[in-house]
Amino acid sequence: MEAQAPTMLAPTDDELLQAQADLWRHSLYYITSMAFQCAIKLGIPTAIFRAGGASSLPDLIAALSLPPAKLPFLRRLMRLLVHSGVFAADETTEAGTYRLTPLSWLLVEVEGAAVVDSHPSQVPVVHAATSRHCVEAAMGLAEWFKKDLPTSAAAAPPPSPFEEAHGAALFEESMANLDLESDAMFNEGQAAHDHSGFATVLRECGDVFRGLQSLTDCRGRDGTAAKAIVEAFPHIKCTVLDLPRVIGDKRSDGAVNYVPGNMFRSIPPAQAVMLKVII
Repeated sequence: MEAQAPTMLAPTDDELLQAQADLWRHSLYYITSMAFQCAIKLGIPTAIFRAGGASSLPDLIAALSLPPAKLPFLRRLMRLLVHSGVFAADETTEAGTYRLTPLSWLLVEVEGAAVVDSHPSQVPVVHAATSRHCVEAAMGLAEWFKKDLPTSAAAAPPPSPFEEAHGAALFEESMANLDLESDAMFNEGQAAHDHSGFATVLRECGDVFRGLQSLTDCRGRDGTAAKAIVEAFPHIKCTVLDLPRVIGDKRSDGAVNYVPGNMFRSIPPAQAVMLKVII
């Protein structure tokens, strides 16, 4: 007996109306990311911080040296970013004021200092994530899926969309093949993320490190996290493993040992291995 095809139920009017709204939301969601990037490039979080934590639109126009005619458009930008949780709004006054949220606190840039305890500015992370390299790789996803690749067992894994588009693998040595400015931008983004909040980890999760005698920090970059561990737990012998170009000329200083290498090939032995970010 021939199997019957499953019956397809057409969406209801209410479902189609909701689908239409979802269609616009998905089609235009990139504007939220670009508005986020725009706010950082303009320096809005820092301007609000320097104004004492609250700023009106006219104050922002003046602080950022923007043309006064752009005020209505700045209002629209801020409205979207308030809806996204980047800023908070107080509209009880005629001019309306905008305040920092925990997210925008992380985007304040004060040279040589972390505005929030052990949380350096995360602006480099956003610059890297919204860079033209990442956007171009994302725009090429459909073509990447269509491209035929060798399927033999011995074939190497297919290149990522980013590597296919730019000839460099994210966070690998080949990133040096990009222009120097972009390579530096991605390195700064990694460093900003790696340095963020580690003092909080030590305060809230210190038991994880008690009892350890040795630890290897994979992709430990400049050793900031390892140094924080040694400062809190002097008995732990810490080793930082990272790519040779990241380690550079860093030398062991008695507290932290630096080893150039690749974590996918060999990891210096230790009682524990720390992996802060896995991509």
